[in-house]
Amino acid sequence: METVVVGAGFAGSVVAERLASAGRQVLVIDRRPHVGGNAYDETDAAGVLVHRYGPHIFHTQSDEVFDYLSRFTDWRPYHHRVLASVKGRLYPIPINLDTVNRLYGLELDEAGVAAHYERVREHRDPIRTAEDVVLNAVGRDLYETFFRSYTRKQWGRDPSELASRVTSRIPVRTSRDDRYFADRHQAMPLHGFTAMFERMLHHRNIRLELGVEWEEVRARPWRGPVVYSGPLDAYFGCPLGRLPYRSLRFEHEHLPGVERFQPVGVVNYPSENDFTRITEFKHLTGQVHPGTSIVREYSQAEGDPYYPVHDPESDRLAAAYGELAARERDTMFIGRLGRFTYLNMDQVVAAALQAAGRLL
Repeated sequence: METVVVGAGFAGSVVAERLASAGRQVLVIDRRPHVGGNAYDETDAAGVLVHRYGPHIFHTQSDEVFDYLSRFTDWRPYHHRVLASVKGRLYPIPINLDTVNRLYGLELDEAGVAAHYERVREHRDPIRTAEDVVLNAVGRDLYETFFRSYTRKQWGRDPSELASRVTSRIPVRTSRDDRYFADRHQAMPLHGFTAMFERMLHHRNIRLELGVEWEEVRARPWRGPVVYSGPLDAYFGCPLGRLPYRSLRFEHEHLPGVERFQPVGVVNYPSENDFTRITEFKHLTGQVHPGTSIVREYSQAEGDPYYPVHDPESDRLAAAYGELAARERDTMFIGRLGRFTYLNMDQVVAAALQAAGRLL
């Protein structure tokens, strides 16, 4: 009996590898013509390694997750840094001591910036929305400067309409630590994400079918368990209505003769321009090349699903689909889309390892 794994991204690939290594026969399908899901990377026409679906930065606190992935890749240490462009000046994000001092022309120390946050914050209790999270932490002006317009662009909604989890992932610091993440393990696959996935799925017990839709495979005369990492509502044909996702459009560009386009890997544009951010990939990969490649990222309502939109209505709808999913005896739903929840890459890997353990 063969297990069908729908999706060759992190969730599906990890489950497939674990099942195959335990002796199970596995068919992995994906509607795209490549493995890796949204983490897929490839060299562009100029020879620069780019992330085709936007930047993917690996970080985790979990030794288990890091050690597991280390079976399939060597690593390049990388601490991700992000700046926000406001009126032509660049400020560290997440907000830290230097952000506040540069923005307001102050010379505060850590105690001083903590007192500043306390003085300007708008106390919110309970915290229900994404707006509540930020106002409760740093007050109205920093919220308007760095968060509100950016969130509107990214999500197509005001932060007051979104669940608190949307902005609660972003820390506020009193120190000068300008790293975007604070996890113990921060690194990029040395030869890229795609190479890591190819090694993960290179197993005699795994069959790969790429460029194949789930509905096509579903119609075949076969029996066996299914591990599904596609959109939760799509599995059932959306009988209760469509779950809301945000999609992305990417505008890739190579700049010949430009060694560095921006000082860090990602620059956010909270209010300026229609795009949300620009990524320059050589910062992420450490690649040496006489030119550089960038991508501008535009958020949109239509297209491939990337980010579940969490609000009270969508969470109720997701719960209703979850009840349908619980009745599917031979199907396990995994991943960001299959569970309709925002998960970082390491969280997807951890959940997939647990899911494989349950299947075994």
